[in-house]
Amino acid sequence: MERNGRQAWPPELSEPLREVDRLRRGGRYTSALALARELADAHPEQVRVLVEVGLTLGVWGRQPEQALPWFDRVLALAPGHVATRYHRSLALARLGRHAEAVEGFTQVEAAGFRKALVVHMKRAESLIALGRWTEAEADWTAALAEDPGNPWLLEQRARTRVRAGRTDAAEQDLTTALDAQVGEAVDPELLHARGVLRLARGDVPGARADFDAGLAALRVGDPPTLLEALRQGLRDAR
Repeated sequence: MERNGRQAWPPELSEPLREVDRLRRGGRYTSALALARELADAHPEQVRVLVEVGLTLGVWGRQPEQALPWFDRVLALAPGHVATRYHRSLALARLGRHAEAVEGFTQVEAAGFRKALVVHMKRAESLIALGRWTEAEADWTAALAEDPGNPWLLEQRARTRVRAGRTDAAEQDLTTALDAQVGEAVDPELLHARGVLRLARGDVPGARADFDAGLAALRVGDPPTLLEALRQGLRDAR
């Protein structure tokens, strides 16, 4: 029996595929890839096996160009294999083929992929690479609908809004993100970003307050470039 181009699953393949995963997770990438390829040679129409070769190359081996043909083989056999279309889109994005990646992510979204948050985030990143700021902002907004109040998502939408010329909306995003942070959780990078926006619109006291607060919130491990950026912000705000 076959379903959407997929053959019935031979139970004897389950353990070898688990071994592929154990090898990958144990850092034995070369052995994992060799075993996955061996299984694919023996079972060239088993979708799950072909997927694992693609994932081993693209995710574990960080070789998206080599992974693409395997994902294409899967989709030729099973066009409705949404997870593979998602991973193919990721590979395209990593190769800088962002227009194709956006198209792929859109197909994944239309198919109702369960990881909607990740699809919006990844498509937004490709849209930004293409300079399509308004569409990217819409994806960050959709991502925030999946994870309301997430400070990182708010920061990404703020950056995109700045590029789109919507600085007031960007500042509001940063303020919303900062309002949810207290004590050691306050992110000095967000304070710096808001300070820059405030300074640009002439709110010198507000900018100075943000740069001061950012310096006070610096943590061990924060990059020296952030320290210098905050100090430069204070100099500019004098």
